[in-house]
Amino acid sequence: MGLDMQVKSFPELGFLVLPGFLPATLVDRLLPEVDRWVDTGLRQLSIDACSLREGATPPRVELEMAAHAELTVYAPLLELLQDEDLLGPSFVFHHLHSDRRPPGGAGKSWHHDYEQHPQRDRALPMVHVLHYLGGLRPGMGSLAVLPGSHHRVAEKDEMSALGTARQPGEETIDELPRGSTVLLHSALFHTRRAAAGPAGGEPRYMVDASYCRTGAPWPPVKPYWRAVLAVGRGLEPTRERWPELFSDRHFSPYAPRSRRPSS
Repeated sequence: MGLDMQVKSFPELGFLVLPGFLPATLVDRLLPEVDRWVDTGLRQLSIDACSLREGATPPRVELEMAAHAELTVYAPLLELLQDEDLLGPSFVFHHLHSDRRPPGGAGKSWHHDYEQHPQRDRALPMVHVLHYLGGLRPGMGSLAVLPGSHHRVAEKDEMSALGTARQPGEETIDELPRGSTVLLHSALFHTRRAAAGPAGGEPRYMVDASYCRTGAPWPPVKPYWRAVLAVGRGLEPTRERWPELFSDRHFSPYAPRSRRPSS
């Protein structure tokens, strides 16, 4: 299915796939940043900081890494999100997660990532953008999605008892070239299946960025969300074309609750 058809089908299906979407030069800069983020413990410190009071910040946030910042405001992505079938002309950045999962890594049960407490409607779309820097290959750990499941108002973990078991109607994504991107409506149920390849195989690199249509306050997921948005407001390319992208006026006060790592 071509990109135009995927975009038009997004409101119904809740996902689209962009093979090789990111330029090789950007991927080449992102990979070592992810390695440093994981290997120096900064990723873990960013997770640990989520248990602190609002305003407490980790030593560094992802947007302070040059290539991650460039990815977050990557113009072809933001231009795509402006389509009325996705987020429309006014949207705000929500959060960013960066990770490198080891070969043989565990899966994650069926869930969705739509931020609403309590879950009550789907009036405004939220999109999770999954960037697979090294691509996906069979045995690396596949992504499975349940098309259309974002229309049902449900708690994030409503399907968690199913583990990662195959479901009727699911679509499995397990083969993508380097620098590929998958867009999910954040309320779409999806699962990460355990890597079936050998322990000495390839790691699975993913950067997960989330954006929301403006129109009602969104709950932030990190107590240091204001600091992240402040970094974003310093990114020159966004100020003129996307003035609301890092505006904190689109968020409600932070309320601590249990967190789970992203897809």
